[in-house]
Amino acid sequence: MASREILVKIGCMLPGPLVAILALALLGAGCDKPSPPPKPEPPQVGVVIVQPRSVPAIYEQVGQTAGFREVEVRARVAGILQKRLYREGFPVKEGQPLFQIDAEPFKAKLDQARGQMRQQQSNLERARADRDRIEPLFRENAVSRKDFDDARSAYENALAAVDAARAQVREAELNLGYTLVTAPIAGIASKEAMSEGSLVATSGDASLLTVISQLDPMFVNFSFSESEKLRYDQELQSGRIVAPPTRRAEARVKLADGRDYGRSGFVDFADSRIDPATGTIRARAEFPNPDGELLPGQFARIALVIGTLQDALIVPERAITQQQATRLVLVVNAQNVVEPRPVKLGRRLPGNEVEVVAGLVPGDRVIVDGLMKARPGSPVRAVPAEAAPPVRGKPGGPAGQPAAAQPE
Repeated sequence: MASREILVKIGCMLPGPLVAILALALLGAGCDKPSPPPKPEPPQVGVVIVQPRSVPAIYEQVGQTAGFREVEVRARVAGILQKRLYREGFPVKEGQPLFQIDAEPFKAKLDQARGQMRQQQSNLERARADRDRIEPLFRENAVSRKDFDDARSAYENALAAVDAARAQVREAELNLGYTLVTAPIAGIASKEAMSEGSLVATSGDASLLTVISQLDPMFVNFSFSESEKLRYDQELQSGRIVAPPTRRAEARVKLADGRDYGRSGFVDFADSRIDPATGTIRARAEFPNPDGELLPGQFARIALVIGTLQDALIVPERAITQQQATRLVLVVNAQNVVEPRPVKLGRRLPGNEVEVVAGLVPGDRVIVDGLMKARPGSPVRAVPAEAAPPVRGKPGGPAGQPAAAQPE
């Protein structure tokens, strides 16, 4: 009221035109109200629409490589090791000389055996002559039956002695040949176990000279648990997994540095018994290895295609988040509002994807990009994942940080 009286007094003191201008200014000031701020647009997120599809069922396990054949090269005769005739760690051919054992004592034994054989052959000739002289006399009853039997028995004994002497010569020849130790198979020869000048024997550790590994093809040994086998059998019976048409599981190997081995193999052996100490079943896969890239004893991760997973709901692994012990995905519902869904995961699949066995239905829109901007209960603008702008920084939202998807 006081302000109005002041304005009236000021107006009476001013000329007429100024009074009109002042009234218009006061009227405009009274009508100017602040406009509300513009409503922010919903954040954009990338989604994938979940639909059933058939994908390869992959089983992964840690394995260890082994040569197709690993042969211990051992001395077959005792003696002094004179020479090593191969380069350690390099390929050798079948029949290639590897070691030389002192052969002189075996040459002497061979000469001795040959002399004994000649002696027995001489005895045989004399016994044959005695038999040939007595036999016609016996027919004419000029000698007794006993003399004839003695002559014939002496001939048979001499004949047997020659056979025994010939066998001793053969044995001496073999022992002499064994002084040159050759490669029984082609492969990579390992380090020598006995150095030159050592006394080698024919038994125990003293007979081991080296080991040869055949590297092409190569084995990868692994094992799987009893529970995994039972689960797989149940999935086959229920039709959830269809076995490979050839009944041979294809295998792939990932090396220790993360690279994929360029050639595929197949499972060629699975044991028929369970190891009671570990509760696992031993198995083996065979891989071609023409370039020798795989070496015995390497640890590698083996992935087996054990069949086809039927009508599976698949999501990218980066869409999985975790809140305490619960795994979640964020879904955009029909009202374009973010909705958290607890899920149960199945098998991991190639391409960083994971199977969801519970918690989703076909047609659900699962957020895979823009998780930082997706708040449960808030509206978003969903676009296909490949069209969504990349999100910098570590994804994560109110539902928790992304978790590595592991089968439950």
